[in-house]
Amino acid sequence: MCGIYGTTIRYEEHQIEAKLKRTSFRGPDKLDWKTIPNPNGQVTLGHNRLAIIDLDPRSNQPFNYEDQVEVVFNGEIYNFKEVRKTLEADGYTFRTSSDTEVLCAAYLKYGEACVEHLNGMFAFVIYDQKKQQLFGARDRLGQKPFHYYHDGRNFEFSSQLSSIQLFNNNLSISRKSIVEYLKWGNVPDPFSIFNEVKKLRAGYYFTYDLNTGQFEDHQYWDIDYKNKPSYTGSYNEALEELEDILKDAVHTRMFADVPVGVFLSGGIDSSLMSAIASKTTPTQIKTFSVKFNEKGFDESAYAQQVADHLQTDHHVIECNYDEGLELIDSFSYYYDEPFADPSAIPTLLLAKYTRKKVTVALSGDAGDEIFIGYHRYNWMRKVLGMYAMPKGLRKFSASLVGLAPHYRLKTIAKGLNYDRLEHLYLAILTGVDLSWIEDEWDYDNLPDKEYLFHNNKNLFERISDFDSKAYLNWDINTKVDRATMAFSLESRSPLMDHRVIELANKLPTEFKFQPGNQKRILKDLLYKHVPEKIFQRPKAGFTMPFREWFRKELKEFVLTELDREGLTTIPGINVDKTLKMINQHMDGSWNHYPLIWKLLVLKQWLNKNGKGLIIK
Repeated sequence: MCGIYGTTIRYEEHQIEAKLKRTSFRGPDKLDWKTIPNPNGQVTLGHNRLAIIDLDPRSNQPFNYEDQVEVVFNGEIYNFKEVRKTLEADGYTFRTSSDTEVLCAAYLKYGEACVEHLNGMFAFVIYDQKKQQLFGARDRLGQKPFHYYHDGRNFEFSSQLSSIQLFNNNLSISRKSIVEYLKWGNVPDPFSIFNEVKKLRAGYYFTYDLNTGQFEDHQYWDIDYKNKPSYTGSYNEALEELEDILKDAVHTRMFADVPVGVFLSGGIDSSLMSAIASKTTPTQIKTFSVKFNEKGFDESAYAQQVADHLQTDHHVIECNYDEGLELIDSFSYYYDEPFADPSAIPTLLLAKYTRKKVTVALSGDAGDEIFIGYHRYNWMRKVLGMYAMPKGLRKFSASLVGLAPHYRLKTIAKGLNYDRLEHLYLAILTGVDLSWIEDEWDYDNLPDKEYLFHNNKNLFERISDFDSKAYLNWDINTKVDRATMAFSLESRSPLMDHRVIELANKLPTEFKFQPGNQKRILKDLLYKHVPEKIFQRPKAGFTMPFREWFRKELKEFVLTELDREGLTTIPGINVDKTLKMINQHMDGSWNHYPLIWKLLVLKQWLNKNGKGLIIK
């Protein structure tokens, strides 16, 4: 999906086609665009279609509805049948069976409020010829991306940055975004790696006036972070309500005119999605998991146990070293701004082979954020007592812990020196030791800080809210969207249904999180379908064995790429401290693989995507 409105920028036909071809992997079924004359310039809308619902060419985009609006749309409206019935009762007619046409009619009926009627993952732009404006929106959780360039006279948008970058000579690389990337491993919304390009934030819509060039964005949905959990029912009532919502969320996401499967890692969330999916369809579902050869990374045996119990058609994809290297080499082509979540590599591999069997795959993404499931939440519980101490006593205790030889204990000691628990939590997300980055933390300008820095909820609810708004959007959704769309596979997450989020937000913390029992309500729901004994094991992450690879197979590559000369080309870092930390990783005294991976990804992106561009 892309579009251009320009008064001073005009692209030739071959340039528009090239912009679309740059991201044709997102939609290989039909590439098309339409240029519409306008008194002040011209509107061009382009689209790469991945046909999922109503495969007929009549639903190709750009799509015109009743000669009133044109739309380009990325994603799915899961409740489109329900919305369509309401619109038909009001006299609206339809010539397709697609959700695209329903979106157009909903806009004509409800105007900007149409987004409040949609349950889905989406990014779209509607050209309203009568109003002479562009209207667009992004889904509530940011599952689908939306980038835009606006200089006051020209407006360009796209699902991915690379389309905007092509033939645009007005872009410069943002030093601030590089520094944010070095902290987070991604560029947080609403920023991008380019100073001149922004991301539309999740849960926002916008209008762009073609006559005045004015761009305005507005928030239409948010997590209720200002109020304490308000659920008044019992635990069993909450369990039943959550089950009803999830059954419907899975059922609507299983609907497609193409084959649908489920990612099954063997963990709580994906196993629950697989269990519900197997009950909502009369045919045997296909499930997919990744197998790692390295000890401590592989959960494929547990995924197989779940698949055997649910009697799914299960497929195991082996993640080997050689194929991992291939994906690393092409990484910046699909992730067209720096992105350093190492689990993106196995996600790419999973998507590549899943696409050979299905076109849509359900996932268990968002369970950890919404239902307080990450290891780091439990670690925060353990340090609460330390932060109840007087500051001086806590820091003295930290200094004693820091005398221990093991790097994990030294890391804990550094963490306990933060003044506030919120600062400690951010350090867990970004890295406790950021001394290698030249810029210091700026807590006042932290994106989405309002979800974390307040006293309306307890600590666990606040970090869950922050992760649901920030980490889930900036990291998880970016990882999954780029990895799956790289191979023309659509990923759908029932746990990101806004009804699930809104219910979870109301539930008391103890329904979700207890000492030794994280994601309590999801587990109890899962155990109604799959034996509990399969899950009586420590939670494992979904990542790559980079810690070992960087010390062994990839050691020479790392030391060559990230030598002193190579590091001097990377802005925002202290070269001496960075070299020291790389050497600490190589001698085994510390685990600094996240730092190394961030630098390798950034260096690759600068070499392939940033050549000739000014950094400022």
